[in-house]
Amino acid sequence: MSDTLACPLCAMENIYPDGDNHVCADCGHEWPLAGQAASQDAGVTVRDVNGNVLNSGDTVTVIKDLKVKGSSIPLKQGTVIRNIRLVDGDDEHIEGNSDKIKGLVLKVCFLKKA
Repeated sequence: MSDTLACPLCAMENIYPDGDNHVCADCGHEWPLAGQAASQDAGVTVRDVNGNVLNSGDTVTVIKDLKVKGSSIPLKQGTVIRNIRLVDGDDEHIEGNSDKIKGLVLKVCFLKKA
């Protein structure tokens, strides 16, 4: 094990490789092995239910009625979400606002590009 490699979270040198990640035995933090971090971040593409690539600022439509946690108003099928924002490093979720509900985080499997 290399003496120069330390945990980026707690700076302890008690780390070990586990599959594709390094693991800190002291704090439990995990991070990718060297060289994999750049390739994983660059390869994230967000796709809707039909396979269309989504970008920040796109408009999407909800494909089925969804219950919204913390709100008594459901999102109905056909609701338009304008000016979406992509979540960094996450290809499963987007952020956006509808006309009635602000601050939504939605799974892309319930959305199609408008």
